Amino acid sequence: MQDYSQQYLRDRFDPKVRAELAELHTVSALSKSDRATVELDQQSIGRVSRIDSLQVQAMAQAAEARRLARIRQLEFTLARLQDEEFGYCVECGEFIGIARLDIDPAALRCVGCAR
Repeated sequence: MQDYSQQYLRDRFDPKVRAELAELHTVSALSKSDRATVELDQQSIGRVSRIDSLQVQAMAQAAEARRLARIRQLEFTLARLQDEEFGYCVECGEFIGIARLDIDPAALRCVGCAR
């Protein structure tokens, strides 16, 4: 295992995490209208169209819930980067591994503990 300094890890992963956060916030803002309350005006749209609108709304709300969960993970990752805890397994304390962190910087466990 190679020893990586916290400064190296911060320099490598902070921009990546911030870029993903910015993208998630942008997508969230762009999808706001899809999550809005569906107006059920029976005069202007038919029953199938209303059902379709409700389904689109439900899928958009579910996607937003996943986005918000990921945002929380990434914000926690930024806090770990600042506290110099980033890169170490929360269970065993061993280094998670640079390849695993490259795939998901928000990973909290090494491969062994994740199993």
